[in-house]
Amino acid sequence: MRIGVPKEIKNHEYRVGLVPSSVQELVHHGHQVMVQQGAGLGAGLADADYVAAGAVIVDGADQIFADAEMIVKVKEPLAEERAKLRPGQILFTYLHLAPDAAQTHDLIKSGAICIAYETVTAANGSLPLLTPMSEVAGRLAPQVGAHSLEKAQGGRGVLLGGVPGVPAAEVVILGGGVSGTHAATIAVGMGAKVTVVDRSADALKRLATQFGTAISTVFSTRSAIEELVRRADLLIGTVLVPGAAAPKLVTHDMVRTMKPGSVIVDVAIDQGGCVETSRATTHAAPTYVVDGVVHYCVANMPGAVARTSTFALNSVTLPFTLALANHGWKEALARDVHLRNGLNVSEGHVTCEPVAEAHGLPYVTAETAIGV
Repeated sequence: MRIGVPKEIKNHEYRVGLVPSSVQELVHHGHQVMVQQGAGLGAGLADADYVAAGAVIVDGADQIFADAEMIVKVKEPLAEERAKLRPGQILFTYLHLAPDAAQTHDLIKSGAICIAYETVTAANGSLPLLTPMSEVAGRLAPQVGAHSLEKAQGGRGVLLGGVPGVPAAEVVILGGGVSGTHAATIAVGMGAKVTVVDRSADALKRLATQFGTAISTVFSTRSAIEELVRRADLLIGTVLVPGAAAPKLVTHDMVRTMKPGSVIVDVAIDQGGCVETSRATTHAAPTYVVDGVVHYCVANMPGAVARTSTFALNSVTLPFTLALANHGWKEALARDVHLRNGLNVSEGHVTCEPVAEAHGLPYVTAETAIGV
């Protein structure tokens, strides 16, 4: 199969779809890999590294999209990239379609086979291709939140860990999943007073076992969230419903009760955000202020640590990329129900039910799409 890796064009996105070792593995299996010139530089990967691994370097994205049977990316294709997709072409990347009607309609129109990293599943019900980026984003959240709390950044001027004689900041984390757990790990390490909110009793027990008395755990109710939001110096939202838009757990009225200069980091922004006042931002302009509260809502947070993120992502995506290349998309999806769960749009049809529901579109099962 001819596989293409274009350079990412989202604002300050430095990750790359394949690292040289992944290219070498694909070439070893008899596939051809084209990499756009400079695609890996942001992650510290030179064109020469790709050539040594067996890739062909091409000048621009146009040739990648024109010649490749499968496109392997990191972030969702922007409008100019979506215009280059063609019927029958495989797109393997993060998509996050539920909050993005324009992208959804463009992918339907393209006729491409669009497989989303974030809805590929594992036998235990987890999301293995989302997990490493959730870990990265979770660990980044207290770091960027602490920076945003600095007075020069518009924050309250509060040090997350406090100092002797001065209390630490109150960090409230909505969601005790992968991102929330990793956010708690870093926030505790920074010396903050940490509370994690979740509606799963099992998640709360796991957190209590992992962290002991270093954090507080609270069962999620509207009343509890209202009280904790009001007290928070830093609010981190990590709520995820696989494939669907994130629920708005924090209303605008709740935001109005927060202390001036407090900070919201909405890690769930890729899926629309879990705070009513959240809107996607970029690394170039990461924050904005609503009712005196600083909002950090960068939609590609892991892109800030591109090298770590790229290698972490490739370690979980490569087996699926190989399966698609070795067997073709229909056979690969027929063989593996977990990869099949990643199929979001196929040849003009929406094949992910939460995406169809989010946009009021007809839904076709993935099994119907591949004929099994």
